Amino acid sequence: MATTRSAHTVWEGNLLDGNGVVTFDSSGAIGEQPVTWASRAQEANGKTSPEELIAAAHSSCFSMAFSNILNKAGTPPTKLVTSADVSFQPGEGITGIHLTVEGTVPGIDEAAFQAAADEAKTGCPVSQALKATPITLTAKLA
Repeated sequence: MATTRSAHTVWEGNLLDGNGVVTFDSSGAIGEQPVTWASRAQEANGKTSPEELIAAAHSSCFSMAFSNILNKAGTPPTKLVTSADVSFQPGEGITGIHLTVEGTVPGIDEAAFQAAADEAKTGCPVSQALKATPITLTAKLA
């Protein structure tokens, strides 16, 4: 079954001095989040950015894909801790994404873990949507 998830942003003012509020319409789980150019290009200061939202989407999507791959191989994970670092350069845009995962997976060796992580990096739907951006990965067993 296909699904659609929605969010919207209300922005007021110009790019440098303006501000916005991102609302997560589908779930309402996160609540409204403030966003500014400064939170994107400088320090976050309690506000989010498009890159942080992409990082959240990518880390959760990768974790789901990786878990599924490991489970199908007969080695379901006990725990996966994934982070995504999305790099943004003003004037250039998003320049790269680095995924880092540490997993507790009984019955698997480091090589099989790495191979499954590489498969998840390539195959997760968010990676697919972002494939024009360089995506790197560090994966290790706990």
